[in-house]
Amino acid sequence: MVKFLTRVGNSEALVIDKAILSLLHISEATPLEITTDGKNLVISPISEPGQVKEAVKAYRVVKKRFGRALKRLAD
Repeated sequence: MVKFLTRVGNSEALVIDKAILSLLHISEATPLEITTDGKNLVISPISEPGQVKEAVKAYRVVKKRFGRALKRLAD
């Protein structure tokens, strides 16, 4: 499957088909980990409770420190 990014404000978004999300049991509320090996983008659902807590904690730190800058970039 070939996908293209979609412009959302000043950002780009990857729209994932509902069938794929359903197959992987991913919803809007599912936290996703995004990693790269330098060539490929890997998007994985976080399923272990410890990983979810870590992700939420990291998100809060980034939001507190860079929230305003990120909002300006998105606008």
